[in-house]
Amino acid sequence: MENLLKETAFLNCSHPTIQKLVEDRNWQNMNEKDKILAIYNYVRDEIAFGYNVSDNINAARVLQDGYGQCNTKGTLFMALLRAVGVPCRIHGFYVDKIMQKGAMKGLYHSKAPKDILHSWVEIFYKDKWLNLEGFILDMKYLNELQAKFDDCNGAFCGYGVAIQDFKNPPVEWNENDTYIQADGITEDLGMYDHPDELFSAYKQKIGWFKEFIFKYIVRRLMNNNIKKIRG
Repeated sequence: MENLLKETAFLNCSHPTIQKLVEDRNWQNMNEKDKILAIYNYVRDEIAFGYNVSDNINAARVLQDGYGQCNTKGTLFMALLRAVGVPCRIHGFYVDKIMQKGAMKGLYHSKAPKDILHSWVEIFYKDKWLNLEGFILDMKYLNELQAKFDDCNGAFCGYGVAIQDFKNPPVEWNENDTYIQADGITEDLGMYDHPDELFSAYKQKIGWFKEFIFKYIVRRLMNNNIKKIRG
């Protein structure tokens, strides 16, 4: 369990910006449930859904960006949890690229790899492990997406969502598992103590040229699409 509280290069809990945030929000002095809920809601809603330059950035950089996706928001979430003494680990997957359709459009989507590297965070709480994935999309974005597809009364896949009940996704935490992209999973990559291990073992399935195009063109188009939906 001690390994699940350690600082790493990605989970740079002692970084001044991380420590200042914890202090300003008084998370350290809350009871365990309240600190988890406060950090969960912060990462979900105050760190907007969006695509960073890479999965391989540390928590302080995600905080500086102010936005992230499953892997990068997960890194920040884990760093904040460990900063207040909550044991956590990361579970890696591949998900079908169809989950990104709408956020990623046209030629870029058709040329993207079929499987996208994905992860969620698992916390050890009251002697059991809980899966937390519902923090990936901020509620402003999710609510606007639900309004855009108001006629959808069942499963939905696209725009960063892959869930059975689109109108009532399990994204609120009350000592439970939360999900928002789980139905897109195509392969289970197992659990790791920290993202440094996962992202050294697995990469996005793109070569250097597509990675360059994503970094400087595609992700900016995706972020613009997301911002338009969010309003």
